[in-house]
Amino acid sequence: MSSLLIAIIYLAFISLGLPDSLLGSAWPEMHQQMSMPLSAAGIITMLVSLGTVLSSLLSDKITRKFHTGPVVTVSVALTMVGLFGFSFSTHFWMLCVIALPYGLGAGAIDAALNNYVALHYSSRHMSWLHSFWGVGTIISPYVMSYAITGGLGWDGGYRIIGIIQSCILLLLIITLPLWIKVERSNLKYTPKIETEPIGVRGALKIKGVPYVLIGFLSYCAVEATVMLWASSYFFEANSASEELSAALGSLFFIGITVGRFAAGFISNRIGDKNMIRAGIAISGCGIIIIALSFSSIPVSIIGFLLIGIGFAPIYPSIIHATPINFGEENSQSIIGIQMASAYVGSTFTPTLFGLIARYTDIRIMPVFLAIFVLITLLMTELLNKTVAKKQPL
Repeated sequence: MSSLLIAIIYLAFISLGLPDSLLGSAWPEMHQQMSMPLSAAGIITMLVSLGTVLSSLLSDKITRKFHTGPVVTVSVALTMVGLFGFSFSTHFWMLCVIALPYGLGAGAIDAALNNYVALHYSSRHMSWLHSFWGVGTIISPYVMSYAITGGLGWDGGYRIIGIIQSCILLLLIITLPLWIKVERSNLKYTPKIETEPIGVRGALKIKGVPYVLIGFLSYCAVEATVMLWASSYFFEANSASEELSAALGSLFFIGITVGRFAAGFISNRIGDKNMIRAGIAISGCGIIIIALSFSSIPVSIIGFLLIGIGFAPIYPSIIHATPINFGEENSQSIIGIQMASAYVGSTFTPTLFGLIARYTDIRIMPVFLAIFVLITLLMTELLNKTVAKKQPL
């Protein structure tokens, strides 16, 4: 029963990743069809992220009341509705309306499952959990590329992913009684903490929490910017075709997925703190390579792959260390707030970069990414010093 449950959790994270990379790979065609500027994609991501921020902040109360299984199932249903809603949108304002419920589903899945695994599993399983998110993000750009080259259009790509999401939802509904059985059993999955939520104010009073929130925001600022603009970078800076750009948009996700799978084999020995440091160093090398690529597609490919590989251990390592750094009794509340902070970064920075690229050049992306990577490094090191008296990451 325990093995089946972890398989279901992994599957749920695939469903979380499926929508995340879809807009970036579709946008080169979408914005032309809807007669919108390239930077308008930032508005969509901002609205999606607004929904995820709201659901992340409420995740502690919702999960405590309804439990993890039902929350995950309903959230996947919301993302499915969002996918089909996008596919039938013919005007930009319609995308804006659908974006909010689209984001509400993603935030609840993220916070609930991250805390579940952080409490009950090793860092190895946290890395593998997020590698399955990467599986979802890899699938979507290739599906979109297939849909565009096959004449189905970007809307057809959204419908195909919507059908895949529907199949995952059906399986979650069928296996929903499993969550109830596990929670009633005496297995290690049974929730351990039954305290009241500490809330945002209570969390901010805990030493180190502001550092991890800023660090997480900066990390997701880079991740979201690459997710949304990688395809457009290849299209604008490297003069790749729309079809090739859509496919190359998956490079970051390939790197992050392979990296997280590999990290699962070494994370228990190396530790969360050193995994974060190594990841930042590798991603920095990738950014430098892109900056020096001189519009070469092969060189840019290497750069985006390295950013993905470097970013692979950062997110799961920060999340996995949360119960250790701040206490198991506070982990669900703090992880929910971390998710909200992360999505604030996802909300505003892709839009900011879109505006900067509109009035300058999209080739400024490596400089933009480097600034936030350095902030992530600074904040995680300050966090390490703050919690060193308790236990290192």
